[in-house]
Amino acid sequence: MREPLVHFLVAGLAIFAVLSWRVQPDDPASRVIDLSREDQARLSVNFAEVMGRPPTQAELDALIQRWVREEVLYREALRLGLEEGDAVVRKRLAQKMDVIAASAADAEKPDNATLAKWLRDHPDRFAQDMQLTFDQLYFTSRGRAVVARTLLEGGADWTKVGDAISLPAHFDAASRKTVSDEMGPDFAAALEGLEPAKAWHGPIESALGWHLVRLTAKQPGVLPPLSAIRARVEDDWRAETGRARQDAAYRTLRASYTVRIAK
Repeated sequence: MREPLVHFLVAGLAIFAVLSWRVQPDDPASRVIDLSREDQARLSVNFAEVMGRPPTQAELDALIQRWVREEVLYREALRLGLEEGDAVVRKRLAQKMDVIAASAADAEKPDNATLAKWLRDHPDRFAQDMQLTFDQLYFTSRGRAVVARTLLEGGADWTKVGDAISLPAHFDAASRKTVSDEMGPDFAAALEGLEPAKAWHGPIESALGWHLVRLTAKQPGVLPPLSAIRARVEDDWRAETGRARQDAAYRTLRASYTVRIAK
């Protein structure tokens, strides 16, 4: 944050974001092109973002001439009505409005208190995955699993029970994501709700069939300290804050319109 270039970019983005909301439709009939100081600042900011330094005067002059050329061609395109019915242009302009609404979040630097609260409010996004240790027996039908559970409760050797499948019979400290990927999310959720014990549970349905399960250990997910994952938390905060500002800006603009949908 002590780099002069960072100060230049932040100040330029802030000016651009504020001024961009002064929506002034281009007048294709006008033959006067005004390039304000704010427009020149925006060109300088765009250059610095790419090159890592502010432009020299010669480079800024070249940027201005390129901008004037684009403005002339743009106005002539409007004069000819080339934008009408163009879905690409329509979508692009809508996306630019969203970018403008979210740009303030890109320049903002949240403090530790803000990020700590964000971490507390969204622990599921940053917690380390739960680990599950269990044995499983596979069956092609629920009825076969019910019979097998009766046998196990009677003292049968569990290694000699179950139908053939390529899955391992034992999962050691497998993450919840691994279990979900291998067996399906419903199976993982069922295991998460069990408590470790010597007893067999089930039948539990998976994406592959039916299972009897003996959960021997369950390690809950742990939320790391902010210092260990600060960059991740800040990126998540920035993305979510940007989306929230986009939605808020749209609601403000939408309130000024009357929409009539023919039926």
